[in-house]
Amino acid sequence: MISRIEGRVWKFRDSIDTDVIIPGRYLRAMHLDELAAHVMEAEDPKFAENVNQGDVIVAGWNFGCGSSREQAPVALKHAGISAIVAKSFARIFYRNAINVGLPVVVADVEAHKGDILCIDLERGIIKNKTTSKNFKIEPFKKFMLEILQDGGLVKHYQKTV
Repeated sequence: MISRIEGRVWKFRDSIDTDVIIPGRYLRAMHLDELAAHVMEAEDPKFAENVNQGDVIVAGWNFGCGSSREQAPVALKHAGISAIVAKSFARIFYRNAINVGLPVVVADVEAHKGDILCIDLERGIIKNKTTSKNFKIEPFKKFMLEILQDGGLVKHYQKTV
């Protein structure tokens, strides 16, 4: 169920822009595997080979700033990221992430690389299982959970028509 996510933390700084998430030179990639192979390489050259399905990104302010490229959240999701928690998001990145079915959560949480986070989108709670600290978040509305559960906005629309 998409409303409850548990994953290992990857920690990133403030102002991670879409060119850092997926550099422009890879935007012509024809396959998602190729795109995902280069995700976050400017910040951590080993990220793509070490990220696991279900992992979570925790970042600072303004995650996803820069261009409006939809490939940024697509590449992260395809690489295995199950959610991104950040102090704030660039608005277009936030919307693009939801549109492709990648949960994005605005929150200031204490977490370090390798910690395990449990995110309950429906109840509005993030638990750092490594430190046993809990953090309150705004619970996701039912329609947002449905979009995420269906795998994104297009799939949700196709399901409802």
